[in-house]
Amino acid sequence: MARAGLFSLMVGVVLMLALHVVPPTDQISPVRRTLSEYALGPNKWMFDVAVLAVALGSALLFGELVRRRAIRTVSAPVVFGALWTVSLLVIVAYPKNNWAIGPSMGGMVHRYASIVGWVALPLAVLLVARAAFPEMAGWRWGARAMALLTLGWFGAILVGVVNWLAGGVSWWRFLPLGIVERGLAASAAAAIGVVLVGMVRTSRVHSDTNQTPTAGSVPSLR
Repeated sequence: MARAGLFSLMVGVVLMLALHVVPPTDQISPVRRTLSEYALGPNKWMFDVAVLAVALGSALLFGELVRRRAIRTVSAPVVFGALWTVSLLVIVAYPKNNWAIGPSMGGMVHRYASIVGWVALPLAVLLVARAAFPEMAGWRWGARAMALLTLGWFGAILVGVVNWLAGGVSWWRFLPLGIVERGLAASAAAAIGVVLVGMVRTSRVHSDTNQTPTAGSVPSLR
């Protein structure tokens, strides 16, 4: 399940990167425009598949953790993981506001789903890091570092919002929103990826250990 989750995550990341170089979405500014802008054009299908692939990889990650009994079926990590996964599905179902037309109810749903997802995912990873890697400090701290970096990117957006509410420039102009959101998405994908890769390596080590003959044992002739 971890390998399938890692493959699904990689498909999503590759497709999202491809949107930056294939026409016509290659004309969208990665500095000022958010990733959701790709869903407003003819390459919407690629954006949708990319997001759904990440959602599937995420679901497989938390499902595998439950299967391994690293976390309980009903627990905070599962709740946060579910919120993250569902938020991705909502993002696909409700595209962002097309400001060439004006705001919409679906666009607002998209925005709030994004907020929930960007907060839920790093919290979920922080909570599962020790359970996933109780004896592998490197993988545990790698996952935590990516989760904290994700929260840091999101925090930069919150600073812009606070500045806007205090009478400053609009929050979407306070910082290069496109770069910040891409950093946010990259660190979130890295957080998921670190846990999945670590789980794959862990299962491989356990498999090799179980298959290694003990001293004095006689190998089976069957």
